[in-house]
This record gives sequence, structure tokens and C-alpha cells, in this order.
Amino acid sequence: MNRHLLALGFTALAVSRALAQDKFSGVPAAEQAFVTNGEISGAVMLLADREHIMHLSAIGVSDLATQRPMQTEDIFWIASMTKPITAVGLGVLVDDRKVSFDDPVEKFLPEFHAPWVIQESTADRRVLVKAARPITLRDLLTHTSGLGEYPATAPHWTVSEFAKVVAREPLRFQPGTRWAYSTAGIDVIGRVIEVVSGESFAAFLQQRIFDPLGMNDTTFWLNAEQEKRFAHNYRPDSAGKLVETPIAYLYGGTTSDRARPALGGAGLFSTAADVAKFYQAMLNHGKAAGHRVISAATLAEMTRKQTGDLKARAGMPWGLGFCVVEEPGAMEANAYLSPGTFGHGGAHGTQSWADPAHGLVYVFMIQRAGFRGNPDNSDPRRAYQDAIGAALKIPAAPNTSPPP
Repeated sequence: MNRHLLALGFTALAVSRALAQDKFSGVPAAEQAFVTNGEISGAVMLLADREHIMHLSAIGVSDLATQRPMQTEDIFWIASMTKPITAVGLGVLVDDRKVSFDDPVEKFLPEFHAPWVIQESTADRRVLVKAARPITLRDLLTHTSGLGEYPATAPHWTVSEFAKVVAREPLRFQPGTRWAYSTAGIDVIGRVIEVVSGESFAAFLQQRIFDPLGMNDTTFWLNAEQEKRFAHNYRPDSAGKLVETPIAYLYGGTTSDRARPALGGAGLFSTAADVAKFYQAMLNHGKAAGHRVISAATLAEMTRKQTGDLKARAGMPWGLGFCVVEEPGAMEANAYLSPGTFGHGGAHGTQSWADPAHGLVYVFMIQRAGFRGNPDNSDPRRAYQDAIGAALKIPAAPNTSPPP
């Protein structure tokens, strides 16, 4: 572990602290059963405080075909964990006074002018009405815009073309009246960033977030060296055996194809250590390693509850791009988190959460599709959280989830 942590850019002090934390040996042990039973191929587990890595371990394999052992520096498709990073990109432009969260989307993307809303829909009839108000950037970031997903996709459309395709679709409800998850809506944020900044979305994130934070393995496209560290994606077949599965949100593109667009809803690849650097900066009010990425005031706005009484996920309303834990006991996997914890999960089981009250960053990396229900509450993630809670002697919140 010493060599791995030093190679990832952490100080000798951070490494020595990590190696001293033998009490976290139960974390990889808790996941081993899932590897042994063939439920996951492998996992990388990380815990950090505001400045240091407290635990970093890997178990299993990254490629079932070659049996390559999983390494702590392996690269994962982080799926919807991309969304908070995209949102922070927009927050940077808010700090630059180039945009406001309450700006209408049509101010930057005219194709979103005067959207239609589905009032009635049956097998042979659809009634559309005009939206009562424009869609705002805040609506997109909170999943309250009414946007759905794409009716069609292609691997080499530009970010602009993806935005135009979804803009032609009628909204599922009037903006601001309901919560309904939309990956395409966050892709639109990426296009707004391009228009406002005058740069490509990928280049903007690189210059304003990845480079300042030293996130050297966070990218939309894997290079040849990174491909060797790629943790392959799996799904159980009808017999329960893990088989490799494509990444749906690449829309037919490959991991290294740079003609594939950089999409802000689910397009990024990263390592556990890089994700930790991002969330450490968020815990430190937008600053890390001497670099201010986003202002404390803008970040505070983004990580507070924004969705009011609208129902989102169990005990988890939405901030701006971030999911916020309001009632930890409403989901078993959140029981050791404090109210006010913020972060996001990914479609194939990856997890990233920052707990300001405890000053902790949790990063859990697996590549497994097909979990029953919400992957945020998967059995492997619960085991990871339980093991850390036990090691740190954090009391679990009482279970307030409704009975099955």
C-alpha cells in the first residue's frame, strides 16, 4: 500500500497514517464474501478525512477473463458520480458571475424555448400543453425540469447534438412540480458550460477542476495505459453468473474513442483516490492543496436541500447536482452517515459521499449492474458502510424505512 499511495500523490504522512489504521482490516474482509460468492468481481474501498487517506484497499479481480488482480489505482466507470462534478463546473461559472442557477436554459440554448408538456398520454392519444414557465438551470440540477431521457442516441453526436435531441421531447410534467431523475438533463448542463465558457466541456473540467485538484486519472476517454487498469463491467446472467456487460451510457461508443462526446450525466472514468480528492475539496469548502475550486457560499447552496416537499429517494432529497442525506435511517446503507452528508452513487454500484459532521469521505468502487432496486443500497455497499461504522464506532441511525 505504501508504494501505491505515494504513487497516487499522497504525502509520506498520509501514507504512514493509512498504514497505522489496522482497525480497518474488517473493511476488505466484509467484501470478500461477495467476491467468493461471485456477486462482484472485485472492489476498491477508500475512507478519508479532510486531508488524509485513512484506508485504501482492493480485493478480487478487475477482469474475470484474465484474472488480473484488482489494484487500488484501478480505473472505474463512475457513471452518475459524474453529475456532482458537472454541477460544480457550473458552480465555477456562477462564481465567475457568468451564469446564475436561476437563469432559464433557453438563455444559453435557444432550442429549449417554450417547451411542451405532456398533459395526457395513452396508447393512442397524447395531449400537449405549453409549459407554464421556462426550465431553469436549477430545475436541471435538481431533476425537477420535467426532462426525460433520449428517444435515440448515436456514439459520435456532439454534446450540442445530444442537447438538441432531448430539447425536442415534450416534458413529463410542468417544471418544478415533481422530481424525476434525468441523466439527459445533466448532459444539458455540460452543453451550457460549453456555451458560457467558450470551451469544450471536457477541457473546462480539466482546467478548472481536475488539474487544480490533481485528479490525474479522471477522464471521459481512457488512454492506452489507463485501459490496462480498467475494471471491467459485469452483470449476472439468468443463472447468476457474472458476464461482461457494455456501458449503456457510452451509447455504443468505446472507452477510448475520443470521437465519443464528453457527457456530464454519466460519462466519466476515475479512481477511488481521484474521487476522494474531489470530495476532500468539497469538505474543505471548495478548496484543496492551496487551490480554490469553488467558493464556500456557492458550494453551500449546492449541498443543501433544494427540492422542498417533493419526493425523491428514501430519506434523500436533492441539492444542486448532489444528493443530500436528510434522514439516514430511511435507507440501510446510509445508517452511519450524518444528516447533511452529500454525494452520489453510480449505476454499477460505485459510491461517493462526504459527511461534514464526521469530516469523512467514503468512496466505494465496484462494477456490477443488475442490483435489485437502488444500487445506492446494494448489499456490498451496506457491508462496506457497516464495516467502517464498526471500526470508527459510529452509532447507526434507527431504521425508519417502511416495512417491505
